[in-house]
Amino acid sequence: MRSFAYFTIKDRLPQILTRVIDTLHRHKNEFFEEHGEKGIEAEKNTISLLSKLRNELQTDKPLVPLDDNLPDVPLWNQYLEYQQNLLAGNEKPSWFQSPWLYVECYMYRRIHEALLQNPPIDDYDVFKEIKFHSFFESQQAIIALCTYLQELRKNIEDLDEKQLQREFFKLLQVSLWGNKCDLSISASEDNSQKVNSLELLDDLKHFILVDDMESIWSLLINIKKRRTPKEVTRIDIVLDNAGFELITDLVLADFLLSSKLVTEIHFHGKCIPWYVSDTTKHDFNWTIKQLQSANNRWMSKCGITWEGSIRKGVMVYHDHIFWTLPHEFCSMAQVATDLYTELQKSNLIIFKGDLNYRKLTGDRKWEFTVPFHQALNKFHPAPLCSLRTLKSDVQVGLKLGQGEQLVTSEPDWMITGKYGVVQFDMSL
Repeated sequence: MRSFAYFTIKDRLPQILTRVIDTLHRHKNEFFEEHGEKGIEAEKNTISLLSKLRNELQTDKPLVPLDDNLPDVPLWNQYLEYQQNLLAGNEKPSWFQSPWLYVECYMYRRIHEALLQNPPIDDYDVFKEIKFHSFFESQQAIIALCTYLQELRKNIEDLDEKQLQREFFKLLQVSLWGNKCDLSISASEDNSQKVNSLELLDDLKHFILVDDMESIWSLLINIKKRRTPKEVTRIDIVLDNAGFELITDLVLADFLLSSKLVTEIHFHGKCIPWYVSDTTKHDFNWTIKQLQSANNRWMSKCGITWEGSIRKGVMVYHDHIFWTLPHEFCSMAQVATDLYTELQKSNLIIFKGDLNYRKLTGDRKWEFTVPFHQALNKFHPAPLCSLRTLKSDVQVGLKLGQGEQLVTSEPDWMITGKYGVVQFDMSL
Protein backbone atom coordinates (compact mmCIF):
# COMPACT_ATOMS: atom_id res chain seq x y z
CA MET A 1 0.00 0.00 0.00
CA ARG A 2 1.30 3.47 -0.92
CA SER A 3 1.91 5.82 2.02
CA PHE A 4 0.51 9.30 2.60
CA ALA A 5 4.09 10.55 2.07
CA TYR A 6 4.16 8.96 -1.40
CA PHE A 7 0.92 10.66 -2.47
CA THR A 8 2.13 13.97 -1.04
CA ILE A 9 5.28 13.87 -3.16
CA LYS A 10 3.60 12.40 -6.25
CA ASP A 11 0.48 14.62 -6.32
CA ARG A 12 0.43 17.48 -3.84
CA LEU A 13 3.94 18.88 -4.29
CA PRO A 14 3.70 19.12 -8.12
CA GLN A 15 0.29 20.82 -7.69
CA ILE A 16 1.88 23.41 -5.39
CA LEU A 17 4.70 24.02 -7.88
CA THR A 18 2.15 24.43 -10.70
CA ARG A 19 0.29 27.04 -8.64
CA VAL A 20 3.54 28.90 -7.92
CA ILE A 21 4.36 28.99 -11.64
CA ASP A 22 0.83 30.20 -12.39
CA THR A 23 1.11 32.93 -9.72
CA LEU A 24 4.34 34.27 -11.24
CA HIS A 25 2.83 34.18 -14.72
CA ARG A 26 -0.27 36.11 -13.59
CA HIS A 27 1.89 38.82 -12.01
CA LYS A 28 4.00 39.37 -15.12
CA ASN A 29 2.48 42.83 -15.71
CA GLU A 30 3.16 43.84 -12.13
CA PHE A 31 6.82 42.82 -12.49
CA PHE A 32 7.01 44.82 -15.73
CA GLU A 33 5.47 47.93 -14.13
CA GLU A 34 7.87 47.77 -11.18
CA HIS A 35 11.07 46.64 -12.89
CA GLY A 36 10.60 46.99 -16.66
CA GLU A 37 12.15 44.38 -18.97
CA LYS A 38 14.37 43.10 -16.13
CA GLY A 39 11.23 42.09 -14.23
CA ILE A 40 9.86 40.16 -17.24
CA GLU A 41 13.21 38.44 -17.79
CA ALA A 42 13.41 37.47 -14.10
CA GLU A 43 9.86 36.09 -14.19
CA LYS A 44 10.66 33.96 -17.29
CA ASN A 45 13.89 32.62 -15.76
CA THR A 46 12.22 31.81 -12.43
CA ILE A 47 9.39 29.95 -14.18
CA SER A 48 11.96 28.03 -16.22
CA LEU A 49 13.81 26.95 -13.03
CA LEU A 50 10.57 25.97 -11.31
CA SER A 51 9.38 23.95 -14.33
CA LYS A 52 12.73 22.14 -14.27
CA LEU A 53 12.28 21.55 -10.52
CA ARG A 54 8.80 20.08 -11.12
CA ASN A 55 10.20 17.78 -13.78
CA GLU A 56 13.04 16.64 -11.46
CA LEU A 57 10.43 15.83 -8.81
CA GLN A 58 8.05 13.95 -11.10
CA THR A 59 10.82 11.88 -12.69
CA ASP A 60 12.53 11.05 -9.37
CA LYS A 61 15.84 12.72 -10.25
CA PRO A 62 18.67 12.93 -7.67
CA LEU A 63 18.51 15.91 -5.30
CA VAL A 64 21.14 18.53 -6.10
CA PRO A 65 23.07 20.91 -3.81
CA LEU A 66 21.74 24.43 -3.27
CA ASP A 67 23.54 27.26 -5.00
CA ASP A 68 22.50 30.69 -3.73
CA ASN A 69 23.89 33.21 -1.27
CA LEU A 70 21.81 32.56 1.87
CA PRO A 71 23.76 31.61 5.01
CA ASP A 72 21.90 28.28 5.34
CA VAL A 73 23.37 26.82 2.10
CA PRO A 74 26.29 24.97 3.80
CA LEU A 75 23.86 23.37 6.28
CA TRP A 76 21.54 22.22 3.48
CA ASN A 77 24.42 20.81 1.44
CA GLN A 78 25.90 19.04 4.47
CA TYR A 79 22.47 17.51 5.08
CA LEU A 80 22.37 16.24 1.49
CA GLU A 81 25.81 14.66 2.05
CA TYR A 82 24.51 13.08 5.26
CA GLN A 83 21.56 11.57 3.33
CA GLN A 84 24.00 10.37 0.65
CA ASN A 85 26.16 8.63 3.28
CA LEU A 86 23.13 6.67 4.51
CA LEU A 87 22.77 5.05 1.09
CA ALA A 88 24.74 2.13 -0.27
CA GLY A 89 27.28 2.38 -3.08
CA ASN A 90 26.58 4.84 -5.88
CA GLU A 91 22.95 5.45 -4.95
CA LYS A 92 22.00 9.12 -4.71
CA PRO A 93 19.22 10.67 -2.62
CA SER A 94 16.27 11.27 -4.96
CA TRP A 95 12.75 12.67 -4.61
CA PHE A 96 10.99 9.35 -4.00
CA GLN A 97 13.86 7.58 -2.22
CA SER A 98 14.52 10.15 0.52
CA PRO A 99 12.73 10.96 3.79
CA TRP A 100 9.42 12.77 3.20
CA LEU A 101 10.16 15.57 5.70
CA TYR A 102 13.49 16.31 4.02
CA VAL A 103 12.12 16.26 0.46
CA GLU A 104 9.17 18.50 1.31
CA CYS A 105 11.38 21.08 3.05
CA TYR A 106 13.87 20.84 0.18
CA MET A 107 11.17 21.70 -2.39
CA TYR A 108 10.17 24.90 -0.57
CA ARG A 109 13.81 25.88 -0.22
CA ARG A 110 14.38 25.26 -3.95
CA ILE A 111 11.37 27.49 -4.77
CA HIS A 112 13.05 30.25 -2.77
CA GLU A 113 16.38 29.58 -4.48
CA ALA A 114 14.76 30.03 -7.93
CA LEU A 115 13.57 33.50 -6.87
CA LEU A 116 16.85 34.45 -5.18
CA GLN A 117 18.72 33.71 -8.40
CA ASN A 118 16.48 36.14 -10.31
CA PRO A 119 16.62 39.69 -9.01
CA PRO A 120 14.78 42.07 -9.08
CA ILE A 121 11.92 39.72 -8.10
CA ASP A 122 14.06 37.86 -5.56
CA ASP A 123 12.08 39.14 -2.56
CA TYR A 124 8.66 38.26 -4.02
CA ASP A 125 6.53 35.97 -1.81
CA VAL A 126 4.82 33.55 -4.21
CA PHE A 127 2.33 32.56 -1.47
CA LYS A 128 1.44 36.11 -0.39
CA GLU A 129 -1.76 36.31 -2.43
CA ILE A 130 -3.11 33.02 -1.04
CA LYS A 131 -2.32 34.05 2.55
CA PHE A 132 -4.04 37.42 2.08
CA HIS A 133 -7.08 35.69 0.57
CA SER A 134 -7.30 33.28 3.50
CA PHE A 135 -7.18 36.22 5.96
CA PHE A 136 -9.94 38.18 4.22
CA GLU A 137 -12.13 35.09 3.78
CA SER A 138 -11.91 34.47 7.54
CA GLN A 139 -13.17 37.96 8.47
CA GLN A 140 -16.34 36.88 10.30
CA ALA A 141 -14.46 34.37 12.43
CA ILE A 142 -11.78 36.99 13.18
CA ILE A 143 -14.40 39.59 14.18
CA ALA A 144 -16.07 37.06 16.52
CA LEU A 145 -12.75 36.25 18.19
CA CYS A 146 -11.62 39.89 18.54
CA THR A 147 -15.04 40.83 19.97
CA TYR A 148 -14.86 37.97 22.49
CA LEU A 149 -11.36 39.03 23.57
CA GLN A 150 -12.29 42.69 24.07
CA GLU A 151 -15.34 41.70 26.17
CA LEU A 152 -13.14 39.37 28.21
CA ARG A 153 -10.51 42.07 28.79
CA LYS A 154 -13.10 44.43 30.32
CA ASN A 155 -13.46 42.36 33.47
CA ILE A 156 -10.40 40.10 33.39
CA GLU A 157 -9.22 41.57 36.74
CA ASP A 158 -12.42 40.26 38.40
CA LEU A 159 -12.10 36.65 37.29
CA ASP A 160 -11.30 34.09 39.99
CA GLU A 161 -8.80 31.29 39.38
CA LYS A 162 -11.42 28.79 38.16
CA GLN A 163 -12.90 31.31 35.67
CA LEU A 164 -9.42 32.24 34.47
CA GLN A 165 -8.64 28.56 33.93
CA ARG A 166 -11.85 28.11 31.93
CA GLU A 167 -10.97 31.04 29.64
CA PHE A 168 -7.41 29.76 29.22
CA PHE A 169 -8.67 26.31 28.18
CA LYS A 170 -11.12 27.91 25.76
CA LEU A 171 -8.50 30.08 24.00
CA LEU A 172 -5.93 27.28 23.98
CA GLN A 173 -8.50 25.13 22.11
CA VAL A 174 -9.29 27.99 19.70
CA SER A 175 -5.56 28.17 18.94
CA LEU A 176 -5.43 24.38 18.52
CA TRP A 177 -8.34 24.24 16.05
CA GLY A 178 -7.10 27.37 14.27
CA ASN A 179 -4.39 25.01 13.04
CA LYS A 180 -6.93 23.26 10.76
CA CYS A 181 -6.45 26.15 8.26
CA ASP A 182 -3.35 24.85 6.51
CA LEU A 183 -2.89 25.74 2.84
CA SER A 184 -0.02 23.33 2.16
CA ILE A 185 -2.37 20.41 2.97
CA SER A 186 -5.08 21.54 0.57
CA ALA A 187 -2.41 22.21 -2.11
CA SER A 188 -3.17 25.91 -1.51
CA GLU A 189 -6.90 25.63 -2.21
CA ASP A 190 -9.09 27.95 -0.13
CA ASN A 191 -9.01 26.74 3.46
CA SER A 192 -10.19 29.78 5.38
CA GLN A 193 -12.16 29.81 8.62
CA LYS A 194 -15.78 30.72 7.90
CA VAL A 195 -17.42 30.10 11.28
CA ASN A 196 -17.03 31.32 14.85
CA SER A 197 -14.64 28.74 16.33
CA LEU A 198 -15.71 29.59 19.90
CA GLU A 199 -19.15 28.10 19.20
CA LEU A 200 -17.65 24.81 18.01
CA LEU A 201 -15.45 24.00 21.03
CA ASP A 202 -17.90 21.71 22.81
CA ASP A 203 -18.49 19.71 19.61
CA LEU A 204 -14.75 19.43 18.95
CA LYS A 205 -13.70 18.48 22.49
CA HIS A 206 -14.00 14.71 21.93
CA PHE A 207 -11.70 14.94 18.89
CA ILE A 208 -8.78 15.91 21.19
CA LEU A 209 -6.89 12.62 21.51
CA VAL A 210 -4.38 13.77 24.14
CA ASP A 211 -5.41 16.60 26.47
CA ASP A 212 -2.66 17.93 28.76
CA MET A 213 -4.31 21.33 29.32
CA GLU A 214 -4.53 20.78 33.10
CA SER A 215 -0.74 20.25 33.32
CA ILE A 216 -0.04 23.40 31.28
CA TRP A 217 -2.42 25.41 33.46
CA SER A 218 -0.81 24.05 36.61
CA LEU A 219 2.64 25.14 35.38
CA LEU A 220 1.49 28.69 34.54
CA ILE A 221 -0.64 29.35 37.63
CA ASN A 222 2.12 28.12 39.96
CA ILE A 223 4.68 30.37 38.25
CA LYS A 224 2.27 33.31 38.57
CA LYS A 225 1.76 32.67 42.30
CA ARG A 226 5.51 32.48 42.96
CA ARG A 227 6.51 35.42 40.75
CA THR A 228 8.08 38.49 42.37
CA PRO A 229 7.02 41.93 40.99
CA LYS A 230 10.16 42.34 38.83
CA GLU A 231 10.39 38.75 37.65
CA VAL A 232 9.73 37.84 33.99
CA THR A 233 7.47 34.97 32.95
CA ARG A 234 8.00 34.23 29.29
CA ILE A 235 6.09 32.07 26.84
CA ASP A 236 7.43 31.34 23.36
CA ILE A 237 5.04 30.44 20.54
CA VAL A 238 6.60 28.73 17.54
CA LEU A 239 4.11 29.80 14.89
CA ASP A 240 2.58 27.82 12.07
CA ASN A 241 0.08 29.39 9.65
CA ALA A 242 -0.62 33.03 8.88
CA GLY A 243 -4.25 34.14 8.46
CA PHE A 244 -6.86 32.97 10.96
CA GLU A 245 -4.49 30.72 12.91
CA LEU A 246 -2.12 33.61 13.59
CA ILE A 247 -5.07 35.62 14.95
CA THR A 248 -5.89 32.76 17.35
CA ASP A 249 -2.26 32.78 18.54
CA LEU A 250 -2.28 36.56 19.05
CA VAL A 251 -5.59 36.37 20.95
CA LEU A 252 -4.16 33.64 23.22
CA ALA A 253 -1.04 35.77 23.74
CA ASP A 254 -3.12 38.85 24.60
CA PHE A 255 -5.14 36.85 27.16
CA LEU A 256 -1.96 35.49 28.78
CA LEU A 257 -0.57 39.02 29.12
CA SER A 258 -3.82 40.71 30.26
CA SER A 259 -4.47 38.01 32.86
CA LYS A 260 -0.86 38.47 34.07
CA LEU A 261 -0.25 34.74 33.72
CA VAL A 262 2.85 35.83 31.78
CA THR A 263 4.78 39.06 31.29
CA GLU A 264 6.32 38.46 27.83
CA ILE A 265 5.37 36.55 24.69
CA HIS A 266 7.99 35.70 22.06
CA PHE A 267 6.76 34.61 18.63
CA HIS A 268 8.96 32.60 16.25
CA GLY A 269 8.23 32.67 12.51
CA LYS A 270 9.91 31.74 9.24
CA CYS A 271 12.66 33.76 7.48
CA ILE A 272 11.38 32.82 4.01
CA PRO A 273 7.99 31.86 2.47
CA TRP A 274 7.42 28.28 3.62
CA TYR A 275 4.84 25.48 3.33
CA VAL A 276 2.46 27.87 1.52
CA SER A 277 0.83 29.47 4.56
CA ASP A 278 3.54 29.63 7.25
CA THR A 279 4.00 32.98 8.99
CA THR A 280 6.88 35.26 7.98
CA LYS A 281 7.80 38.61 9.55
CA HIS A 282 6.00 40.38 6.71
CA ASP A 283 2.83 38.32 7.37
CA PHE A 284 3.03 39.08 11.09
CA ASN A 285 3.39 42.86 10.59
CA TRP A 286 0.84 42.93 7.75
CA THR A 287 -1.76 41.13 9.90
CA ILE A 288 -1.44 43.64 12.74
CA LYS A 289 -1.65 46.57 10.29
CA GLN A 290 -4.79 45.05 8.69
CA LEU A 291 -6.43 44.76 12.09
CA GLN A 292 -5.50 48.34 13.03
CA SER A 293 -7.12 49.74 9.91
CA ALA A 294 -10.19 47.42 9.97
CA ASN A 295 -13.58 49.09 10.05
CA ASN A 296 -14.67 46.80 12.88
CA ARG A 297 -13.93 48.54 16.19
CA TRP A 298 -12.88 45.36 18.03
CA MET A 299 -10.53 44.20 15.27
CA SER A 300 -9.05 47.68 15.20
CA LYS A 301 -8.70 47.71 19.00
CA CYS A 302 -6.82 44.40 18.89
CA GLY A 303 -4.47 45.69 16.19
CA ILE A 304 -3.72 48.87 18.14
CA THR A 305 -3.19 46.95 21.42
CA TRP A 306 -0.84 44.44 19.79
CA GLU A 307 1.14 47.14 18.01
CA GLY A 308 1.55 48.79 21.43
CA SER A 309 2.68 45.50 23.01
CA ILE A 310 5.32 45.12 20.29
CA ARG A 311 6.56 48.67 20.88
CA LYS A 312 6.77 48.02 24.63
CA GLY A 313 8.68 44.78 24.02
CA VAL A 314 6.13 42.52 25.75
CA MET A 315 5.36 40.90 22.39
CA VAL A 316 8.52 40.10 20.43
CA TYR A 317 8.86 38.55 16.96
CA HIS A 318 11.94 36.44 16.08
CA ASP A 319 12.93 34.44 13.05
CA HIS A 320 15.84 32.06 12.54
CA ILE A 321 17.11 29.97 9.63
CA PHE A 322 16.79 26.79 11.70
CA TRP A 323 12.99 26.79 11.33
CA THR A 324 13.39 26.39 7.54
CA LEU A 325 16.00 23.63 7.65
CA PRO A 326 15.09 19.93 7.27
CA HIS A 327 16.63 19.06 10.65
CA GLU A 328 14.77 17.45 13.53
CA PHE A 329 14.56 19.63 16.63
CA CYS A 330 16.75 17.24 18.64
CA SER A 331 19.70 18.55 16.56
CA MET A 332 18.96 22.23 17.38
CA ALA A 333 21.46 22.41 20.27
CA GLN A 334 24.29 21.49 17.83
CA VAL A 335 23.06 23.13 14.60
CA ALA A 336 21.58 26.36 16.03
CA THR A 337 23.08 26.82 19.49
CA ASP A 338 22.03 30.50 19.60
CA LEU A 339 18.35 29.58 19.05
CA TYR A 340 18.48 26.77 21.61
CA THR A 341 20.00 29.17 24.16
CA GLU A 342 17.26 31.72 23.41
CA LEU A 343 14.52 29.10 23.95
CA GLN A 344 16.10 28.09 27.27
CA LYS A 345 15.00 31.50 28.61
CA SER A 346 11.37 30.44 28.23
CA ASN A 347 8.99 29.18 30.94
CA LEU A 348 6.91 27.38 28.31
CA ILE A 349 7.33 26.85 24.55
CA ILE A 350 4.16 26.24 22.52
CA PHE A 351 4.81 24.51 19.19
CA LYS A 352 1.98 25.04 16.72
CA GLY A 353 1.00 22.66 14.00
CA ASP A 354 1.87 19.49 12.17
CA LEU A 355 5.29 20.32 10.72
CA ASN A 356 6.61 21.34 14.14
CA TYR A 357 5.21 18.09 15.56
CA ARG A 358 6.96 16.06 12.88
CA LYS A 359 10.24 17.81 13.66
CA LEU A 360 9.74 17.42 17.42
CA THR A 361 9.21 13.65 17.05
CA GLY A 362 11.73 13.07 14.24
CA ASP A 363 8.89 12.19 11.82
CA ARG A 364 9.32 8.50 12.66
CA LYS A 365 6.79 5.69 12.50
CA TRP A 366 6.57 5.46 16.29
CA GLU A 367 4.25 3.05 18.08
CA PHE A 368 1.21 5.10 19.13
CA THR A 369 1.88 4.48 22.83
CA VAL A 370 5.51 5.72 22.85
CA PRO A 371 5.65 8.58 25.41
CA PHE A 372 5.92 12.10 23.97
CA HIS A 373 9.01 12.68 26.15
CA GLN A 374 10.80 9.70 24.56
CA ALA A 375 9.93 10.79 21.01
CA LEU A 376 11.44 14.25 21.71
CA ASN A 377 14.83 12.48 21.79
CA LYS A 378 16.41 14.74 24.45
CA PHE A 379 15.13 17.97 22.90
CA HIS A 380 14.17 20.00 25.93
CA PRO A 381 15.26 23.63 26.12
CA ALA A 382 12.30 24.36 28.45
CA PRO A 383 8.87 22.90 29.35
CA LEU A 384 7.06 22.54 26.03
CA CYS A 385 3.75 21.62 24.50
CA SER A 386 2.43 20.86 21.04
CA LEU A 387 -0.92 22.20 19.78
CA ARG A 388 -1.47 20.19 16.63
CA THR A 389 -4.27 18.98 14.41
CA LEU A 390 -3.21 15.72 12.76
CA LYS A 391 -2.26 15.99 9.07
CA SER A 392 0.50 13.39 8.77
CA ASP A 393 0.97 9.80 9.87
CA VAL A 394 2.99 10.27 13.04
CA GLN A 395 1.43 10.25 16.50
CA VAL A 396 2.77 9.36 19.95
CA GLY A 397 1.54 9.46 23.54
CA LEU A 398 -1.78 7.67 22.97
CA LYS A 399 -3.43 5.26 25.41
CA LEU A 400 -3.10 1.53 24.80
CA GLY A 401 -5.43 0.53 21.94
CA GLN A 402 -6.53 4.11 21.18
CA GLY A 403 -4.62 4.37 17.87
CA GLU A 404 -5.57 0.86 16.72
CA GLN A 405 -9.25 1.57 17.41
CA LEU A 406 -9.07 4.70 15.23
CA VAL A 407 -7.24 2.82 12.45
CA THR A 408 -10.15 0.37 12.34
CA SER A 409 -12.97 2.92 12.50
CA GLU A 410 -11.36 5.69 10.42
CA PRO A 411 -8.40 4.64 8.27
CA ASP A 412 -7.61 8.31 7.41
CA TRP A 413 -7.77 9.61 11.01
CA MET A 414 -4.14 10.81 11.02
CA ILE A 415 -4.22 12.98 7.92
CA THR A 416 -7.51 14.89 7.75
CA GLY A 417 -7.06 17.55 10.46
CA LYS A 418 -10.19 16.21 12.21
CA TYR A 419 -8.30 15.16 15.36
CA GLY A 420 -6.06 17.26 17.57
CA VAL A 421 -3.61 16.91 20.48
CA VAL A 422 -2.48 19.17 23.31
CA GLN A 423 0.67 17.35 24.43
CA PHE A 424 2.91 18.63 27.21
CA ASP A 425 6.37 17.67 28.44
CA MET A 426 7.68 19.17 31.64
CA SER A 427 10.77 17.21 32.53
CA LEU A 428 14.19 18.63 31.72
